[in-house]
Amino acid sequence: MAIIKILDEHIANQIAAGEVVERPSSVVKELVENSIDAGATRIDVSVEEGGLQLIRVKDNGSGIADDDAENAFLRHATSKIQTGKDLFSIRSLGFRGEALPSIAAVAKVELVTSTESSGLGRRLVIEGGAIKSYEPAQSMQGTEITVRELFYNTPARLKYMKTIQTELGHISDLIYRLALSYPSIAFTLKHNEHTLLQTIGNGDLLQVIASVYGVQTAKGMLQVKGEHLDFEVEGYIGKPELTRSNRNAMSWMINGRYVRSFPLNQAILRAYHTFLPINRYPMLVLHVRMHPSLVDVNVHPAKLEVRFSKEAELCAFIEETVKQLLHKQRLIPEAAPKKAKVRTYVEQAELQWEAAETIAANQEKQFKPMGALVIESDPSSASQLAKEDREQSQSNADTFHQPNVQRQPELT
Repeated sequence: MAIIKILDEHIANQIAAGEVVERPSSVVKELVENSIDAGATRIDVSVEEGGLQLIRVKDNGSGIADDDAENAFLRHATSKIQTGKDLFSIRSLGFRGEALPSIAAVAKVELVTSTESSGLGRRLVIEGGAIKSYEPAQSMQGTEITVRELFYNTPARLKYMKTIQTELGHISDLIYRLALSYPSIAFTLKHNEHTLLQTIGNGDLLQVIASVYGVQTAKGMLQVKGEHLDFEVEGYIGKPELTRSNRNAMSWMINGRYVRSFPLNQAILRAYHTFLPINRYPMLVLHVRMHPSLVDVNVHPAKLEVRFSKEAELCAFIEETVKQLLHKQRLIPEAAPKKAKVRTYVEQAELQWEAAETIAANQEKQFKPMGALVIESDPSSASQLAKEDREQSQSNADTFHQPNVQRQPELT
């Protein structure tokens, strides 16, 4: 008796959803990327209770045709690729056809979409992977998808969700990266009706950096622009004094896709070299463009890691471009000029030699050595001199000890 059986489609979808939908931010990522692929210029994201109760993504993109609305929720159904060769030159963010069916398998989903601006559209309601209704509805051009009660039918997954603030932090970080990736798209992020981020979508990357990291941070950024035979890089890097304690502020966008790249991070650290303090990392938002055939984005379940066919050349190009910019800015202060020592001299008057000789001669005549008096005198003269010395000393002592008393006038 055969014991290997094909799983029910509903169970298979729930299992597959475990890889695609890890947490609320995973849902937001897939829906927003679909909006970007649809050519939207405005994307509004609203979440409640960290995304566990409600996630709504609304865009003004091309919309979904009536015939494609139901097919969009079938596994491996996609409009992004047609043949196997397309996998080697992917230009869109999504391409696997797994996101919508995985989300619909573990949540209650409502889709309202229209491909025209007439106000006519369609509404599709799915719960747990099963279609509940599909009917006409009023809708402007674009798509609005609402996801409610995420993981309502998989309590084990819901049990291991983190706090609301933790889940909201993951969603905020995701939208920040997407806004930095597409400065020409106006993004809005709200949580429980409170606006957390709003960009105007005018294409100014520095303005988006100011919205995400703050105005003071944006003022400390340096513009980067470079070209290579196979690559182009453009964006901003932080001055050496603008650092972080980890690599989270190092944002790489490869052909519009936010990725994490250890080789590129190392190239940046080599470029900064001695500019950075120990255990500090720079801030950067760099867009790298290349032909899609030079990068493989299908190597990670969440498409956060990529592989480059010319990785060494790319890293060398990035390192040299950033290094030249840092040195051109003369960010290392020059040594202060050595101060000259100032000495003050007093000019001495010219010595009059004739007057000096006359003064020396007079002093020589007046000088009589004491020893000569004692040697030349006889004993009687020496005795007489000693007697005179004693009398003079006694007179001086009497004068010294005699008090000089002045009578104070009496007070009347």
